[in-house]
Amino acid sequence: MWSPDFCANTTDDNDVRFSVWAPNHRSVSLVIYGNHGRRVLPMVRGERGYFSLELDDVDPNMEYKYLCGDVEVPDPASRFQPRGVHGPSMVVNPTFAWGDGSWRGVGREDLVLYELHVGVFTPDGTFSSAASRLDYLKDLGVTAVELMPVARFAGARNWGYDGVFPYAVQNSYGGPDGLKSFVNEAHRRRLGVILDVVYNHIGPEGNYMDTLGPYFSKRYSTPWGKSYNLDEAGCDEVRRFIIQNALYWVYEYHMDGLRLDAVHAIYDCSPRHIVQEICEAVKHAQTELGRNLVVIAESDLNDPRIVRSPQKCGYGADAQWCDDFHHSLHVYLTGERTGYYQDFHGVEDLAKALTKVFVYDGVYSSFREKTHGAPVDDLDGCSFVVYSQNHDQVGNRADGKRLLTLVGELKAKMAAALTILSPYIPLIFMGEEYGETNPFYFFSDFTDPKIAEATRQGKKREMGEHYVDPQSSVSFESSKLDWDKTQTHMGKQFLDYYRHLIAIRRRFNLQCRRNVKLLHTENYLHIARDEVNLLLVFEGSEITCGNWTLEESVGDFPKQVSAGKHMFRNGIAVYIEAKWATPPSTVNQKFVPKALLMLRVIFDPAVKGEVLEFHKKL
Repeated sequence: MWSPDFCANTTDDNDVRFSVWAPNHRSVSLVIYGNHGRRVLPMVRGERGYFSLELDDVDPNMEYKYLCGDVEVPDPASRFQPRGVHGPSMVVNPTFAWGDGSWRGVGREDLVLYELHVGVFTPDGTFSSAASRLDYLKDLGVTAVELMPVARFAGARNWGYDGVFPYAVQNSYGGPDGLKSFVNEAHRRRLGVILDVVYNHIGPEGNYMDTLGPYFSKRYSTPWGKSYNLDEAGCDEVRRFIIQNALYWVYEYHMDGLRLDAVHAIYDCSPRHIVQEICEAVKHAQTELGRNLVVIAESDLNDPRIVRSPQKCGYGADAQWCDDFHHSLHVYLTGERTGYYQDFHGVEDLAKALTKVFVYDGVYSSFREKTHGAPVDDLDGCSFVVYSQNHDQVGNRADGKRLLTLVGELKAKMAAALTILSPYIPLIFMGEEYGETNPFYFFSDFTDPKIAEATRQGKKREMGEHYVDPQSSVSFESSKLDWDKTQTHMGKQFLDYYRHLIAIRRRFNLQCRRNVKLLHTENYLHIARDEVNLLLVFEGSEITCGNWTLEESVGDFPKQVSAGKHMFRNGIAVYIEAKWATPPSTVNQKFVPKALLMLRVIFDPAVKGEVLEFHKKL
């Protein structure tokens, strides 16, 4: 069985091998806490500053620390921190009664992602309670759950990006066995699980790595915390620590993939970027395990190299997040133009995002005051993940408001249609599928008074009049999903709508192929693809149609339309060409029918000239 070089690793004989990289010290001792008090055992120094010690017949759940000089520190590769980030680490036997031997993962082309935060997804905020909602997610039609980070952080409440023990699972969520049980239950339902991991920085409280060695960069830093040392003296072992952490989640927790947080802030001038090494290591594991694994990168660089193969000078990630899709859609729906939204101007940018992926693909950005991005050229649609909402775009707003609260039901459903029926991998943010209106705030539970106060002051500056104390339980409790809304009339309508959109995406094989063509005027947007027809109408308009059959609608639309011009009222409709209007059970899955995606909306008259010019070009 695979095990990391770090951590306290158990053997079949119940022995435990302890290993820690602490090159700052000439000697390190293992401190054991147990029923017989505290014991101190010298460790053996090896090459490059590693210290190790093997003990036989170790008690289950034994707690330990490392004594470095006169300072005791937890294991930086601890599997479990039951007493908090400042307490001792615990030995964890990684064996688990897995029942997913036949599971082969989810192919990139089949991904429909659902992002959730374990703490606020359910009232209890645990892996166990989240697992009780897996049947609901399966019925919705998603194919993989994307968990926000679960690595151990200070306190009981946090988004997860302030983790300080990359190998330890948050105890308030249910610890190691709780996470394994969640993954096992997901796989039983043929759902994948992708874990959000953070390799660009370390959290501020409970980080003892500096005591041990040069884990962190002297050149770089991030706004969120210290950067890992990836290209300076001692970096080989830090890179090994990170790459093995990625493999740890795949092998020991059976994860189906990783979402790499903010790779634009992973500073590495090495000949092979750490992201490329992670991707290569995960692909090797995919071959060894015989199941699909994916690596998805979050990046705001608009750099296609992230998803290009190493043979084409890329990093080899399977997909990357595309903020330009969200930003252009958000500006189009809300009219907001503050911050980075100032770079986006409405429908023409949305059209470019749907056809060219990046709006900023080597053009000047006034927000950044420089040329930004590069063209994606021939990369397929499944190289990109798109969303109308996610934890960042909701939670980093000053008011924490969701899209439905900002724009109302019709526009929120329009956003869902554009996202789910796009050629890209769609991501649904927890609760949007039933019309959740509770906000999603930033929340934390730091125990260090100085860090807690600094967090409060930072959020006061960001949130202004909308300030909610991130350290208060109010910010956390207010962000929890209200599952009672799923039983309301509106909630049921939203759920049916999302289910049907996902089913249409799957039925007509809409993923990956960037076969989008657009026409747009002041009053409507017309998206033509090979499979589906979508119409969004805000006021009566005459539109040229084919022989179409209604598949889904919000509002009053005819079930059949013939070729020619027709008047349509307000609402949303999904049409398919009539000759392909076959019940799903009788569709020939090997044959991809011709169809059309059509979307109609109202635009700002101020951009009429630009819109009509684009219309003529098509």
